[in-house]
Amino acid sequence: MAGSVDIAGTVRERAARELRDRILTGAMAPGSRIDLDAITEEFATSRTPVREALLELSFEGLVRVAPRSGITVIGIGADDVRDSFTLLGVLTGQAAAWAAERSTDAELARLRELAAAVAARSGDDGIGEANWKFHQAIHRAAHSPRLLTQIKQASRVVPTNFLRLFPDHEKHSLHEHDELLDALEARDADAARRIAERHVLEAGISLATWLENVAADG
Repeated sequence: MAGSVDIAGTVRERAARELRDRILTGAMAPGSRIDLDAITEEFATSRTPVREALLELSFEGLVRVAPRSGITVIGIGADDVRDSFTLLGVLTGQAAAWAAERSTDAELARLRELAAAVAARSGDDGIGEANWKFHQAIHRAAHSPRLLTQIKQASRVVPTNFLRLFPDHEKHSLHEHDELLDALEARDADAARRIAERHVLEAGISLATWLENVAADG
């Protein structure tokens, strides 16, 4: 039907995002079972979009779906987080370098606006979304569809609630945003790469340490 909204798809994406966040932050521990009925009730939907969300997570190696044993959390270890963020850092660093070389003046002006929007959301639950829009705009300013696809896949290791989970990163992130924008506007590809890569690596260290502490407490 023209103009109809794919509600199942929307619920699937929301369920996958929420469950992924819980697994990446250790809220759902490795080895724990996922109750399909409980999740279905939580998201107030049918089983189909929840099953599809869990299948997506199984492709990412976060859960195991087996006919007899049900759905089990595989999770992600601190070493895997470090590896994943290192790879993501390389990709985002390249995006920043290319953005410094390829972005238009209009794109740079838009990045300033988006950075201001992130700063305005400081301490707010909406900062995560504003932050992602800012970084997405940098990735797009690299003008490389291939790189954009790789970053989209690699960035799934970053919890959407990262800045709420690590509020101390907020002020530091805002400062690094300003540094990165200065490098982009100066067309300094090397500096842009270095700042963007460091930005991601430091986030990975924080999440890895968090997971180690969760495992120790468990």
